Amino acid sequence: MHIEFHGAAGEVTGSCHLISVGGRRILLDCGMIQGRRSDEARNAMPFPFDSAAIDAVVLSHAHIDHSGRIPLLIKSGFTGPVYTQKASRDLCRIMLADAAHLNERDAELENRKRERKSLPPIEPLYTISDARSAMRQFRGLDYGVKKKILPGITLRLVDAGHILGSAIVELWLEENGLRRKLVFSGDLGARDRPILHDPEYVRDADLVLMESTYGDRLHRSREETRKQVLEIVREAEHARGNILIPAFAVGRTQLILYEFARNYREWDLGRWQVFLDSPMAIQATEVYARHTELYDAEAAELWDKNSQQPMLPNLHLCRTANQSMQLNKIRSGAVIIAGSGMCTGGRIRHHLKHNVWRRDCHVVIVGYQAEGTLGRKLVDGAKRISLWGETISVCAHVHTVGGLSAHADQAGLVDWYGHFDSRPPLALVHGDPDSIEVLAEVIRRQTGATVIAARRGARIDLRRPGKAS
Repeated sequence: MHIEFHGAAGEVTGSCHLISVGGRRILLDCGMIQGRRSDEARNAMPFPFDSAAIDAVVLSHAHIDHSGRIPLLIKSGFTGPVYTQKASRDLCRIMLADAAHLNERDAELENRKRERKSLPPIEPLYTISDARSAMRQFRGLDYGVKKKILPGITLRLVDAGHILGSAIVELWLEENGLRRKLVFSGDLGARDRPILHDPEYVRDADLVLMESTYGDRLHRSREETRKQVLEIVREAEHARGNILIPAFAVGRTQLILYEFARNYREWDLGRWQVFLDSPMAIQATEVYARHTELYDAEAAELWDKNSQQPMLPNLHLCRTANQSMQLNKIRSGAVIIAGSGMCTGGRIRHHLKHNVWRRDCHVVIVGYQAEGTLGRKLVDGAKRISLWGETISVCAHVHTVGGLSAHADQAGLVDWYGHFDSRPPLALVHGDPDSIEVLAEVIRRQTGATVIAARRGARIDLRRPGKAS
């Protein structure tokens, strides 16, 4: 009875943890590795376990760094079920197809280069057909319902408050009469944030796996964040330029649209034209509209007032490439929300090319930016960036709005762990080394708990879960 860490251990992306109990093997998440090219190249490497021997996958939520390699797992022999919350299943249908499209496009571009060099072609990680086929193995669950998924393994999902359908995973494990309970936080949302409920507390566990993305910092309050956004809007209006918002298609985009709707008059947004330039974000927003039963009271009230999806009166949906290209002609008065959230691909890169060199442009960073990404370079104050081989000066004003993060900050993480009745051993995952080190020290000092920094390839014996090997 043990757990092995194969992703998001000492890093933020690629969540993947293997549990072995009673001759059964289940994966917690099977995510894509994102960031530098050298990191992303690991996605094509063979899994460090036999895919065909995996009995089930439990998926915490739909984000690609948690779900993105499930079709690849299936291609390499996995035939079992993928258990996740119902809304996560609906979002994965969109997100995995989009990831497959990007895989196919990247392989096509690379093969053009290889053909000119008389090199053999490469295959995409997986195709759109693979992604669609993978959805047949998904099993949607409701929050709060216990389900025996394998002999000796019982599962329950509770609300993590991160994105729609995100779940904290509770697992009851039994082997030869020995019982253990493992709790995996998935990605925890911040408390008192719009649309979704706060993360639920769990009271008991023998081992806790907890994310640590923002384990070394605190977010601004919701009110402070609104004031910060208002200041940015006023600055941009005075400069008479455009506002660019790189945003993750699932979670962050819907939060931004919600805040725009809620603060429409106070922020004087009627002076702007708002463009949602992301087909995937548009589809994801439609999924959010179908799952209003998961909204918190404030969002439900706003929904009831609108009696339909609470869109802005000046919101334009850009589904086609031609609609997106037309935005590059706009010199002033546009708020453009586009993917990708870390500026590693997607339509935001085109908008940066046409705007980031202008002093009247404002770029608003609203999410985590991994090392090696274009978004991180902008946050770190790069004076020049490279897009499609062209060097472009960065003259735009770059703002970081941490209070819109979908992740709990240090205080939120410590608070969530602090609600366990005992002080079970804690393994920190899904965080950079510095973030993990800071959070581990804070929790040790405040609670006296045993805290383990998970490392890739390390194992914890669940019979004695206080030590990794």
